[in-house]
Amino acid sequence: MGQLSLARLRCICVVSTALVSLLAYYVYIPLPANISDPWKLMLLDATFRSAQQLSHLIQYVGLSHHLIALNFIIVSFGRKSAWSSPNVQITDTEFDGVEVRVFEGFPKAKEPLKSGVIYIHGGGWALASARISYYDELCSTMAEELNAVIVSVEYRLVPRVHFPEQLYDLERAAKYFLQPQVLERYSVDPARIAISGDSAGGNLAAALGQQFSKDDTFRNKIKLQALVYPVLQALDFNTPSYQQNVNSPILPRLVMVRYWIDYLRGNQDFVQAMVVNNHTALDVEQATALRARLNWLSLLPASITKDYKPVVQTVGNAQIVQELPQLLDARSAPLIADQEVLQNLPKTYILTCEHDVLRDDGIMYVKRLENAGVDVTHDHFEDAFHGCMIFTSWPTNFSVGVRTRDSYIKWLKQNL
Repeated sequence: MGQLSLARLRCICVVSTALVSLLAYYVYIPLPANISDPWKLMLLDATFRSAQQLSHLIQYVGLSHHLIALNFIIVSFGRKSAWSSPNVQITDTEFDGVEVRVFEGFPKAKEPLKSGVIYIHGGGWALASARISYYDELCSTMAEELNAVIVSVEYRLVPRVHFPEQLYDLERAAKYFLQPQVLERYSVDPARIAISGDSAGGNLAAALGQQFSKDDTFRNKIKLQALVYPVLQALDFNTPSYQQNVNSPILPRLVMVRYWIDYLRGNQDFVQAMVVNNHTALDVEQATALRARLNWLSLLPASITKDYKPVVQTVGNAQIVQELPQLLDARSAPLIADQEVLQNLPKTYILTCEHDVLRDDGIMYVKRLENAGVDVTHDHFEDAFHGCMIFTSWPTNFSVGVRTRDSYIKWLKQNL
């Protein structure tokens, strides 16, 4: 019995060691030395990759679209009811048929009218919700610290709808909120309203700002726009940040390209061609006029471009742009908007992260806005990664998450 027990113990040790080694192999990814909380980020990334793989398995067996399955997993673990606190009243309601979660900071004697922020959550146009804890906590903090009303929009997601339906939802909700009688109901100062969003939400906020800038009725109703690591273009997937962060955690390049294709209701067979910029090759005439607006050799500083080389194909695949003309639509890619549109935009804040494929989208937009005469604040974090601003609470609390959130709110407090 003693020898048998010892043999079993040895077997358990061998199997345990093998499992731990496999787990470590799966979790470990090489990360830059200066990135915030590297081991915690590895665990977060491994968790997200596992959820993605499970969602693809669910689609493979025919139970659901993988994005619906993945979002079900995300929302199931993070959903938070509209529970008010002593400092913030939270309500789920609808604005012109669009679901929103409204966060109201309680009135202050010296400031009877509150500021207002229309907030748009990220998630690749397909994931997350205004009702998950990450965004609930962010918007609650904003409402309390800014003495503001935050309207967090629960816009419809891919694959149930595609571009431009998400933008239509936001336009309807924003226009409803901006009505004088609605602002009065929420005690919001009509001269102190901002639009804001992160990641894909930053894309939608930028697009909404541009749409309003072309509308005489709404042009002057938005005082500020604040864009947090926004995705702003799909014509060049080989900017220095895409090359540098090709396999970065949370949002590697391949995943970002797939989000774009799903958003525009395209064919996933285009992924590999788009990764090498075949969709904007020199022989793709539709993209010629817009290519100069994404010339990162002139829009990015030398500290960013370093020794990276542009990837411009001589011969490409014109079929991609023919089937997805939305790639060339500024409503999906605000970075390629006309200069005349940009010059009418309000004061702007753009936050970028060093370890993020989207870093250069934000930096190029800063430059284009500056060239158009817009007052821009660029807030860059050297140790930050994509998505970090919402990771501020245990167990996914990152020091850079707290710092980016606090810097973002500080700018809003000073300027709104």
